[in-house]
Amino acid sequence: MRGTRAGQTLAVRIETVTPGSWGWTGTSEDHGIRWELESGIGRGGSWQVELAPFLGVIGMPPPEAGVHSTTPPRRWGGNVDCKELVAGTTLFLPIPVDGALLSAGDGHAAQGDGEVCGTAIECPVEAELSLDLRDDLPLEWPVARIDGAWLTFGFDEHLGLAARIAVDGMLDLMEREHRLARDDALALASVVVDLRVTQVVNRVLGVHAVLRDDAFR
Repeated sequence: MRGTRAGQTLAVRIETVTPGSWGWTGTSEDHGIRWELESGIGRGGSWQVELAPFLGVIGMPPPEAGVHSTTPPRRWGGNVDCKELVAGTTLFLPIPVDGALLSAGDGHAAQGDGEVCGTAIECPVEAELSLDLRDDLPLEWPVARIDGAWLTFGFDEHLGLAARIAVDGMLDLMEREHRLARDDALALASVVVDLRVTQVVNRVLGVHAVLRDDAFR
């Protein structure tokens, strides 16, 4: 993306995500479920599930030179695999390199939190993204705006550390969005913020914290 600089924040608005006509959930090379996808429903054998398509990968490369795997998520996004990032949501990412070099893909028609077998309903998708730069939103880790809530993300090989990163990001957000002192944000987070396991299968584990708009009355 021309004109972007490391240190800025990239706002990625997910406009549309349209799955193809088929998908696959595999537990091994020779076993899995083939899905037929039509009219918002996935049919695999005798099973039917409601579809909620999203892109598993939205992110940018690390600032270090070299070849980097797309498997693990990082503080600049990547293989986040968060099922909440459907059409109509916005993912905010810290930019690590000039030009951003954003990439997106890994279409999923549906997934549970955790993606516990290593695959969701993997499928071809057509997606439309809108990009914007934010100089007024400095971030260390990803943040997302979904319908009715804020999400903050943490990634680490240790699940507890991933949770701590997500919580710290949420406390930053609560200070910024609600003008709270840090101690007040921590106390309120213990009452109204939910922690969810994003995924446990990408070598680096993911946790997202959720603060709903109706948490404060």
